[in-house]
Amino acid sequence: MFSRHTIFERGINVEHILKITFIGLISGITGTGIGGLIAFFVDKRISNRLLSSILEFSAGLMTAVVCFELVPEAFEIAGLNLTIIGIGLGILIVMILDDMVKRIDSVKNTKGNSGLLRAGILVSVGLALHNLPEGFAVGSGFEASVELGLTLTVIIAIHDVPEGIAMALPMKLGGFSAKKAFLLTVLSGVPMGLGAFIGAVLGHVSQQFIALCLGFAGGAMLYVVFGELIPESKRIYLGRMSSVGNILGIVCGIIVTMLN
Repeated sequence: MFSRHTIFERGINVEHILKITFIGLISGITGTGIGGLIAFFVDKRISNRLLSSILEFSAGLMTAVVCFELVPEAFEIAGLNLTIIGIGLGILIVMILDDMVKRIDSVKNTKGNSGLLRAGILVSVGLALHNLPEGFAVGSGFEASVELGLTLTVIIAIHDVPEGIAMALPMKLGGFSAKKAFLLTVLSGVPMGLGAFIGAVLGHVSQQFIALCLGFAGGAMLYVVFGELIPESKRIYLGRMSSVGNILGIVCGIIVTMLN
């Protein structure tokens, strides 16, 4: 068990960082892998209402963890100003990554690829890019406290399940074999291990830098929620059930944070 104080007293611990990296890697490939496995057994499209509700549920989970655990932890460590700077940087960086994915989308559209296959490939690129800052959240979270790191690990893994489905199912329906779609889905979770490694290493700089990292992770996750998950959910389905999914996600996220 690693406490916030002993981490800085002993300096950089390679074994400690590798453990965090491994946890981030397992979380990334587990969440997306489960989503890919579900798609493996699905022979037709999941209903729009169900997929939208799952996306909203994961959005609610992430919102609750950011607002009730991640950001308060950063406030406690270094106060308001540094946390707000981190949040702003997180939003900005992920926004840039999001624009990169959209540019790739426009290039793919000019080449006349299969719509379903293109959608799956684009989701895989976006998922891999988003998993990097999410891994960063796990790494910096563990440097703040084990409880926060574990909470983020579980929440992000759950959040990656519907994204794994959204990636693997179009690939399968677009012509990829189920095994190939599943493998690519699992591989898209690998950047989370890299992100966890970076977050853990940078977390050794100072407690103030941990707060900056936590703020960055919070901003990145909030952009994913409000810039990607919720708009995508509403595009898929506009009914009441998706909003219920969001509320349930927030409630479950609060329960998870309170249990820690």
